[in-house]
Amino acid sequence: MASTDDAPASSGEPKTRLRRGITPLLLFVFILGDVLGAGVYALMGELAADAGGVIWLPILIALVMALLTAASYAELVTKYPKAGGAAIFAQRAFGNRLVSFLVGYCMLAAGVVSVAGLAVAFAGDYLGTFVSVPVAVAAPLFLALVALLNARGIKESVRSNLAMTAVEFGGLVLVIVLVGIAVGRGGGEVSRVTEFPEGDGMVGAVLAAAIIAFYSFVGFETSANVAEEVQDVSRVYPKALFGALAVTGAVYVLVALASSTMLPSDELSGSSGPLLEVVRATGIGLPAWVFSLIALVAVANGALLTSIMSSRLTYGMAEEGLLPAALARVLPHRRTPWVAIVVTTAMSMVLAAFGTLATLAETVVLFLLFVFISTNLAVLVLRKDSVPHRHFHVPRAIPVLALVSCAVLLTQQTWHVWLLGLVLVLVGVCAYVLQRAVSSTGAR
Repeated sequence: MASTDDAPASSGEPKTRLRRGITPLLLFVFILGDVLGAGVYALMGELAADAGGVIWLPILIALVMALLTAASYAELVTKYPKAGGAAIFAQRAFGNRLVSFLVGYCMLAAGVVSVAGLAVAFAGDYLGTFVSVPVAVAAPLFLALVALLNARGIKESVRSNLAMTAVEFGGLVLVIVLVGIAVGRGGGEVSRVTEFPEGDGMVGAVLAAAIIAFYSFVGFETSANVAEEVQDVSRVYPKALFGALAVTGAVYVLVALASSTMLPSDELSGSSGPLLEVVRATGIGLPAWVFSLIALVAVANGALLTSIMSSRLTYGMAEEGLLPAALARVLPHRRTPWVAIVVTTAMSMVLAAFGTLATLAETVVLFLLFVFISTNLAVLVLRKDSVPHRHFHVPRAIPVLALVSCAVLLTQQTWHVWLLGLVLVLVGVCAYVLQRAVSSTGAR
């Protein structure tokens, strides 16, 4: 699909005040851990409600759509390796501060909303397996712990991701293995994997499920915001990005096939812990607390990595003058953006107190689709812009197809999600106008 030119670390990549502490392996695991996790653990039942037994099909569709946009990210991240991601790309491509702010704000809003949703998921039924704590208490405590680990340092945070990704990846492999054993013993019903939902709107049902499946793949874009902290980013980033998405897609498809094989779609869709129900259906007798613990680790890992993205994005936008300069302050010894971490965590706490997991998840996808549209347009606009170092190149047709895929997914969003998204965008516009007014007053 594309090619990467190898370049050593000294190939002219921009200098940074941040520490380049992310090795190739850490970057791969960072992306894998951010994509894997809460989505597939919590939302497989929602996929079954829309797609019936063919839940693997919307997953494949979502994977292809994610890969298209990921290719655009690979070019832009290796071309402009700066914290800030999509907002920086928009600023370079369109040269309009309001557009850049809105793109960055959509990305920031998606991250903050996603962390809030993961906090709600963490404080729900899986935690209830061990201890009964109100969501209003457990969610903010969980977010505070995530913020402390984030502030401790990027290297420490990403290393923690190594262990947590191994656990959540192992949990999904465990589902596949247990179902394989059960089928070998004569259990399950393999024919269910070809059962489409009843009714005439099969295409619409699969596309609706693809939105949920797409949420399970988002997370790869967060890696753009740690580009300044990656060693030899031009050579390493594309390999880590596509490798992580390929592994994730393969695991998701196998888990979907295993789920449909073990349980009919109505039983899957009726559970808030669908993979736990799949494990129980195998009859092998794995204790419920084991899988609940794995699910909690998966949710915590996603929250940590998305929190890292949100704070680095806030830092990058502040560095570009799109947000107040105070948000770019870093701890002297840790060199982490502590003000950005505090602010984004506080926003997630507020959203977790009032939002439901389903609404927050759909809102994340809506915001990210607009970010992806901007990024794919930016690739085309910046195609003639040259930089003094080698970088990844993607064929022009790929971002065009990515734009089409984003438009298709936008048509599947429900009106109440559009309304919530509009309200949050208006809040962002008001914040931008206020910031510009304060800046103009201070310059006089």
